[in-house]
Formats: sequence, C-alpha cells, structure tokens
Amino acid sequence: MTSPALHDLGVAELARRLQTREVSAVEAATHFLGRIQAAPQYGAFVALNEEATLAEARAADERIAAGQARPLDGVPIAHKDIFVTKNFPSTAGSKMLAGYQSPFDATVVTRLAEAGAVTLGKLNCDEFAMGSANENSAVAPLGFAAPAPVRNPWDPERVPGGSSGGSAAAVAARLAPAVTGTDTGGSIRQPASFCGITGIKPTYGRASRYGMIAFASSLDQAGPMARSAEDCALLLSAICGPDPDRDSTSLDVPAEDFSRGLNDSIDGLRIGIPAEFFGEGLAPDVRAAVDAALKEYEKLGAKLVPISLPRTELSIPVYYIIAPAEASSNLSRFDGVKFGHRAKDYADLTDMYKKTRAEGFGDEVKRRIMIGAYVLSHGYYDAYYLQAQKIRRMIADDFQQAFKSCDVIAGPVAPTVAWKLGAKSADPVANYLADIFTLPGSLAGLPGMSLPAGFGEGGMPVGLQLIGNYFGETRLLNAAHRFQQATDFHLRRPELG
Repeated sequence: MTSPALHDLGVAELARRLQTREVSAVEAATHFLGRIQAAPQYGAFVALNEEATLAEARAADERIAAGQARPLDGVPIAHKDIFVTKNFPSTAGSKMLAGYQSPFDATVVTRLAEAGAVTLGKLNCDEFAMGSANENSAVAPLGFAAPAPVRNPWDPERVPGGSSGGSAAAVAARLAPAVTGTDTGGSIRQPASFCGITGIKPTYGRASRYGMIAFASSLDQAGPMARSAEDCALLLSAICGPDPDRDSTSLDVPAEDFSRGLNDSIDGLRIGIPAEFFGEGLAPDVRAAVDAALKEYEKLGAKLVPISLPRTELSIPVYYIIAPAEASSNLSRFDGVKFGHRAKDYADLTDMYKKTRAEGFGDEVKRRIMIGAYVLSHGYYDAYYLQAQKIRRMIADDFQQAFKSCDVIAGPVAPTVAWKLGAKSADPVANYLADIFTLPGSLAGLPGMSLPAGFGEGGMPVGLQLIGNYFGETRLLNAAHRFQQATDFHLRRPELG
C-alpha cells in the first residue's frame, strides 16, 4: 500500500509524521506552496510569502531536531485575510485596505505560531467578512488580474459559502490541511457545510479578537476549519485563552485541551432537535442527509429530544439590525486620513471623506453601513436597535430553556446546498435568508460547528450543525468525533483533476 500524499493527511497525522521526522516541515511547506501555485482556479489565496513561510518551517525543523517540539510544529496553516499579519498583506478583501501591511500579528496568528504552525499565506474572503457566498471580495486572488469570486472545489460553478469561503475552499481542495476563519453570523459553519469540511466557532470571547479586522464586535469570533473534529480540537486548543491586555471582550477562561474528551462515549447524549429548523424552506435533499446523520447518532446511543427555539425566524431581522449598526461604527475609521485607500482628487476634507469611502467600499459594505447608520440615528435607535437587542436576549433565553432538556442541539447548517455563482447576487435578502439556522447561535454567543453529514443535489456536501451551551466545545467536538469515527463523509474529497 502506498503512503498517502502529504496533502491527504489531516493535522493530527501530519503533526505525528513531522514529530517523528518522517517528513520535514520544509518538505511539507514546499509541497503545499507548490499545490497552491498549481491550483489558482479556485481563487482561494490572495497572498503568499515563500521566504517567510520557509523560514518558519526551518525553525520548526530545528526545534523538532533539538527535542523541543511544540504541538503543531511544522503544520502548515493559512489565515483568512481578516486577521492582520506582519509578513503578509492584510486587506479584509477590500479595496479600502489595498497594500496595507500590519506591523503586528493578530493574537490568533501569534498563538498558532507559538504552537509551531507554519503560515502558508492569506485567504480570500468577502469584503470585511460581509457575505454568504464569497462573491463580495474586491481583491484579486493569486493568478487573477482582477477581483474574482472563490469557487467551490466540489463544483467550480458554485459558491463556497461565505464569508470564510477562501478558507473552506483551501481545505476542500487540499491546498492547506487547516485554516482560520471567522464567524459573525455563520461564516465558519456555512462555508464548512458547503465545502464538506469541519469548522467550529467557539463561545464568544473564548478566542481573542485582537488583530481581527472588525465587522460586528459583539458577534465576531475566530475559529478553526479543517478536515475533522480531531484536527479542529488541536487547533482550537492553541487558539483559545484569555487576552485581557489586548481584547476587552476576551473571557477570563483558561486555555484547555479540547482533544481530551474526543473518545468519550456518547451513549445517552441528549440531542435537541428544534422543530423550527425542520419546517418549510428546508430543501428535501438537505433534510434527508441531516435525518440520516441523526439516525447514525441514535445508533451510537444518543437520544433525540424534540425542542423548540420559537424566535428562530426573528434572528434574521435582529441580526441585520445589530450587525450593520456595529459595522457602521467599526468602519467609520476608514476615512482616508490615517491608513488605507484615499481618493486622489477632492476639493476639501469633507469631499475627501465622501470620495474615499465611495471608492473604497463595495456595494454590500455600503449597504450595511447605511442600514447601520439609519438604525442608530436619532428617532430610530429606540424603535430598531434597542428592540433588536431585547429580542437578542430572548433568543439567548430560548437556548437556555432548551438546554434544560438536552446536552447539544442539532440541525441543518443551511436550508440548501451551495448555489450557483451569481444566483443570488442581485437579491441580498436571499443571501441573508441562507443564514437562518446559524444566526440564532451567533446572537446568543454559543459555540457551534458544522461537520460533513452527506450529500445532496448535484453531489454537493451537506453539513450537520451542532450547537452547545456556553463553554461546551469539548462536548461538541466529542459528539462530532464519534460521528466521524462511524462515518467517512469527512474523508471524502472532490475530484480535483
């Protein structure tokens, strides 16, 4: 039997081979850099720095040779271009930050580097993480002369999901064994589902937001995306932990080893099934795959418990008031004065502000800024923003009521499989509706993940969503890992040519 190629190894197995010196970190980095350069058609990567990557790989090899190996030493990882990085451009997918290079690394990037991970490059994303399809990037991917959407490796005529679509596509296309993503309203879980990989968003505040270019500060959360729950557990262990000096939203909860309970039995695990996740609007092919996955859980000893999350439908209007309001505030700093894009021709300061922001922001970002400014304006703050915050609290309460009768909650990630490129570009509301099942957990700040659970229309992947109670990441990863031990959906890959 021939040994699998490096790109077919997950994080756990690749880390083992690196530490036993069956393969060197330089070999692994070189292999993946070659694959990235040979497969630009997916539009996943926006920046490489081969010199910096190989220098990190050599340092990892030296530590391993000296018997000072770190948990992820030599494992290649790529970062969503929403995290600032010293050695690579940081654009957030926007013309507004074209050419910007940060003088420091985001905490998530730093912590993965401290665990020994080697940075391969930066990944394409929707502009300022605003989108559900990765069609909103204003940055030209590697190999392209102009901005282009990321393509789904399972079907290049379909979207990979967003906003972490470049991240999901890179793992699915075997261009990186693992990546970072961010999840504001589902931007780790939905692209993971569409691309047939595993991704987890931890409890809000578990991972530092320092150096993560802000979209909506009370919702944004970093997390890993990889092939399996085991791989995500290894990465999450490195990412999480308090960062009080640099992120005021960071929780004072110690870092932990999320892989410690992966193999625990799930016999007797109570899985809540929300009626609202299985109603009208859920595509039959997605429902069939999710139902089959739930039957597999029953075979493993879990018990399915009917529950209700009655305010699920309200999560869309609530999210699209709160998130744009925070975005309008966060993006006010991009005015052409201190950094980023500045209009070339203007009459005065006010004219410079107007032209800079008109030129620098794309349509979706402008749309959300305008909505946010409106709901925060005098006379509308109480009617919209304040009411949305009250309902947000009620949505969180619904989850707490549900967790009285179950340990985790399961359901679909999205109502459909990945749609065709451009199919919803002219209808922003249709894009927003695709987030109906991921938004409630985000608004409540709960941990959630997507794991491959089958295939639907056109042979496209379907993800199963698991939602846990606060700080329930270990239980989620355990439930996902036991499912993946019993199935092979996470091992399947698209025909890459």
